[in-house]
Amino acid sequence: MRVAEPIILLALGLLLALVPIFHSLELPPDMVLVIFLPVLLFWEALNSSVRSLRIFIRGILLTSTVLVVVTAAAVAAVAHAMGLDWPEAWVLGAAVAPTDATVVAAMGRLLPNRTLAVLRSESLLNDGTALVVFAVSLAAASNAKHVTTGEVALDFLISIGGALGAGLLTAFAAFWVQQRLREPLHYNMVLVLVPFVAYLLGEAVHASGVLAVVTAGLYLARVSPRHIDARRRAPAQGFWNISTFLLNGALFVLVGVQLPSVVQGLHTVQIATAILLGLALLVTLFVVRFGFLVVSAYLIRALDRRPQQRKLRVSNRARLVSAMCGFRGAVSLAMALSVPQGLASRDVIVFATAVAVFGTIVIQGLALPAVVRWAKLPKDDSAAEETKQAEVAGYRAALNALPELARANEIHDDVAERVRMELKGNLAAAGESQDGEAEASENAERYAQLRLALIDVRRRAVVSLRDQGKIDDEVLLDMQPRLDVEELRWVRE
Repeated sequence: MRVAEPIILLALGLLLALVPIFHSLELPPDMVLVIFLPVLLFWEALNSSVRSLRIFIRGILLTSTVLVVVTAAAVAAVAHAMGLDWPEAWVLGAAVAPTDATVVAAMGRLLPNRTLAVLRSESLLNDGTALVVFAVSLAAASNAKHVTTGEVALDFLISIGGALGAGLLTAFAAFWVQQRLREPLHYNMVLVLVPFVAYLLGEAVHASGVLAVVTAGLYLARVSPRHIDARRRAPAQGFWNISTFLLNGALFVLVGVQLPSVVQGLHTVQIATAILLGLALLVTLFVVRFGFLVVSAYLIRALDRRPQQRKLRVSNRARLVSAMCGFRGAVSLAMALSVPQGLASRDVIVFATAVAVFGTIVIQGLALPAVVRWAKLPKDDSAAEETKQAEVAGYRAALNALPELARANEIHDDVAERVRMELKGNLAAAGESQDGEAEASENAERYAQLRLALIDVRRRAVVSLRDQGKIDDEVLLDMQPRLDVEELRWVRE
């Protein structure tokens, strides 16, 4: 359909809302913050680039903290100008300030790896800042309490520090347990519990549960590959892929179902005001984001003239693409829905937030492909090149270590020679011959095709034995994953 999945799912949610049985369906804020969000953010953190986070840390920190506060302030000013009291205006500003990690991941597939990595890192970290601003604003709006800058700063430091501590403590404990579990099912059970434990522990110490989840995910992503074997790790991939896909899809549908119920609490005058406010927010969010990206980039450029900093520079076209990717999502809607019923402007806040969520996803999402084409961003082949480099390095290391390992394990020469020829074939298919010269891509492709054809022959032979009743179905089920792994080794994307 050439339309991003979140847009389709939101539309389906709106259609479901027309069915009478769904009229009273509500999306409890706690469900988003305790069930959906920890799992989705944890999986995003496990698959995030720590290297990109480290390289672009200055810009990511600016957009995940300063930009959130600036956006909340700008939205609050617009909302106050349109009739909301200052505390309530700040509540609205905090709700729509953070970008959504799950929407960015789903909508950003057209982007170069570098751009997407930075956007994902920003959206993983900015929820913590927004939730602190939201909590302080909501306290001021609910209790008419005057909040000082010092109190806000202290709350922010406690939230960040407590979240880092809770996330690292959870990750340390989980990793210690996982190293001692040999059963894959038990290992993955612990992994499933990590995001919930990290979130609840963070909330228990009055810190950001969201940031605690992200911290735990980043730590485990860093240490697990070296210490956890494939037998325990492999089953997790399929489980997390399907479960996060279903949670993501369900969340977008539920957000779509919410819109009609949001309108029910408004009378005609309020609806007109809320629509105008929502449209004003869309313009404000985009202008503030693009302006901040441009101003902060030129400010950094003026203050830091180091050669390595110059390599990180991008064009204003690229910044416009990043501004278009300022999608809001379920986190914003959950914050708005958590506003108490007693607050005078609650319905307006919820509706305006819903307009901002739908507008950024639908309007900016539909426009994003055209903007990406117009921006003519440089092609990013770094991932493919680094994958090839890693494959070649791995096979070469294995070839170099083979003689010593064969002697140490008393492997017969014939067996060692078979393994050596297999590794040479793998090295050739990876794009490099034994002497280090690059193989012709056509030869590498044909080699992979031959291996795939042979695997297919083996598979059909085994299935034929099953069909003839010469082997049991369990034998086929046992052999099938091994054949699948071999096949995946030779599939060329």
